[in-house]
Parts: sequence; C-alpha cells; structure tokens
Amino acid sequence: MDMNDSTQRFSDRVENYVKFRPSYPVMVLDLLIKETQIKENAVIADIGSGTGKLTEILLRDGHSVIAVEPNAPMREAAEVLFAKHPNFVSSGGSAEETGLEDNSVDLITAGQAFHWFDVPKATTEFQRILKPSGCVVLIWNRRRIEESNFQSIYDAILQKWGTDYNKVKHHNVTDEVLKEFYGGEGFQIHNLEYYQEFDFEALKGRLLSASYTPQADHPNHEPMMTELKKAFDENQSEGRIQFDYDTNIYIGKLD
Repeated sequence: MDMNDSTQRFSDRVENYVKFRPSYPVMVLDLLIKETQIKENAVIADIGSGTGKLTEILLRDGHSVIAVEPNAPMREAAEVLFAKHPNFVSSGGSAEETGLEDNSVDLITAGQAFHWFDVPKATTEFQRILKPSGCVVLIWNRRRIEESNFQSIYDAILQKWGTDYNKVKHHNVTDEVLKEFYGGEGFQIHNLEYYQEFDFEALKGRLLSASYTPQADHPNHEPMMTELKKAFDENQSEGRIQFDYDTNIYIGKLD
C-alpha cells in the first residue's frame, strides 16, 4: 500500500470515528505502568494517535503525551478534545518521521495503527527517539468474529462489500512481523476484554468509521447498508447489538 495514501484514508470519517470507534479498557493504563515501569511525569509518544482514543487514557495518570498523527482532520479533532489539557502536545509527524528529538521519549504507543506503518522505517525512527530503557506498546481491539453469530455476519458483509477490507485489516500483522519488529521473542502479549453496545444508527456509524467502508456515492454503499440492517434486525436484543473485542497488547523493547 502507498503509505502517503494511507494517511488520508480517514479524512472524511472523523465524526463517525470520534463517536463510534471503541476506546480501550481502563485497565490498559495500569498494565502499561506495571509492565513498562514508566516513572511519574514520563513522556509518551502516541504514534498514529488519530482522534485520541488511546491518548485520552494515557493522559489520565499525569504523563506528558505527544500525539503524533499525520492526518490533519483527525489530529484537529484531538486538538479540540484535549485543548485544555496541560500535558497534551499535538504533532503532525508520522511513524516514519515523527519530528521528535533523539532519545526524547520514555514510551511509544500505537493504538490500532501499527498495520499502517512502514515497519522498517518506523523501527529506525522509534529507535532514534526512544530513551535507552524505553519500550514500545502496540494495541489492537480485535472483533471476536468466531464467537458471535452477528460478528460472523458482520465480517462477511465487510468481505463482500468493503472496498479493500482484506488488504488493510490489522489481522494482516503476523507473528513474524511482530518478531521482526521487536527483534525476536523479546515481547510480552496481554489480552483484555472490551465491548460496545449499539442501536442501529450507532452501528451504522461504527461501520462508516472504517476506511474500507464505501461512502454514499459508491455503488456498494446501499446494498451494504441493507445487509447490515437485516443482520441487526435478526440479531438485536431490545433494540441493541453487542460488539465484543479482545484487546491485544504487545509490550517490548527494540533490539
């Protein structure tokens, strides 16, 4: 994939992204503090920070968070959200060129973003900006496709009508890619549970927040929405549907 194009994929989806994309379990912060042993007043670079889903959690413990996001509309949404937060810094850099100083950050995080990176270039850049003892944390919310009839149908809808779902989904990040990034087996894996509940309009917004969902002017849009409504109607309970996630967290140092 052309990495320059990937930085612009969410420009017309920011409102839905802010409203309907999942955050992360509150326990993520305690886990990161324990496993990375970051000190008080640490400097965290949240790379590919988007609208600030992970940034918001990282700011809760008093750390300084530099939110690095190349997409201007998403970055601006975070700047509005955290405008009054003294420990928030916004940067228009990218994973490959953060614009940060050498050895300047204690921890790097990437929530729902690593699969967009040019991994060799990002690795070099992370090694440059990290302090010697610093760690890198990668986080994804992965839908539990096999454990729910609705989730299985939802994924089939994405497969059928999404513009390039199979090409860009984060499941394409394999164990081999992670081992290469971390320099071998030297990383931890943690899993937490998370979920969202949606009525149909919110479910529609969740779908439209994805970069591979065809917009209203695309021929796949209407049939996709029709199938989504049918799936919702057949699986809802009291007018709502539950999205279950495994929050996968990878923690390690770069060799």
